[in-house]
Amino acid sequence: MVQGAESPGEGSQGAESPGEGSQDEQQPSFADAVAAAARRSGLGRVEPGQAPTAGALLAAIGGVRGLVESILPGLLFLVVFTITQQVLPSVLAPLAIAVVFIVVRALTRQPVTSAIAGALGIAVSAGLALLSGRAEDNFVPGLVINVVMVLVMVGSILAKRPLIGVVVGLLTGDAVWRADAAKYRVALIATILWVVLPALRLAVQLPLYLTEQAAALGATKLVMGVPLYAILLWVTWLLIRTAWSAPRGAEETREA
Repeated sequence: MVQGAESPGEGSQGAESPGEGSQDEQQPSFADAVAAAARRSGLGRVEPGQAPTAGALLAAIGGVRGLVESILPGLLFLVVFTITQQVLPSVLAPLAIAVVFIVVRALTRQPVTSAIAGALGIAVSAGLALLSGRAEDNFVPGLVINVVMVLVMVGSILAKRPLIGVVVGLLTGDAVWRADAAKYRVALIATILWVVLPALRLAVQLPLYLTEQAAALGATKLVMGVPLYAILLWVTWLLIRTAWSAPRGAEETREA
């Protein structure tokens, strides 16, 4: 045998066996996971360049079933509390209907994740109200969520990475959107709007909480919940379309 020639297999000792080199590729990165979460969000229901339709908007808030599951528990709380003025039945009625939603989804072979998440949120709210004996404590988790939303959105603006732009960038694979003046400006405006909504909720609901007006809290939460969310989502889509669907040649470069 000629010296220096490798016997079969000798030269391939360092070669990767099938599948070894692709293990890292098969495992989704953090960015991929965040992008997947963004696609499941309301904004992910419509491509940035696509015209938002009423059907797409309805799908973004969970369809008719999602709409019912979002509104009915709060409506039940309001009705029961208005009639009884009692904490126990007022918080147990929404929890009971949340369990019904899970059962119906399971029986109809529909995903139950969102229904379970909703039931857990209602259970936490009910637990707080029952522990304190105050019906208005049923709304503490919602107030906390609004505070967190304001802080996150404002933080992203101060970091010069408006969160709506980050989400749209993940959805479209546009990693350089911040370098485009039009896209950055639109993302900034949209993110500011997403600061305004939770801030407005806090401005209205926090005084009601502090003055122990549980029925008024329930009513304002219904009005300022899904309806305002749907309107804001629609406006956000329209804003995003103005920049992300613009012709390539019309893009400006934002100064660093």
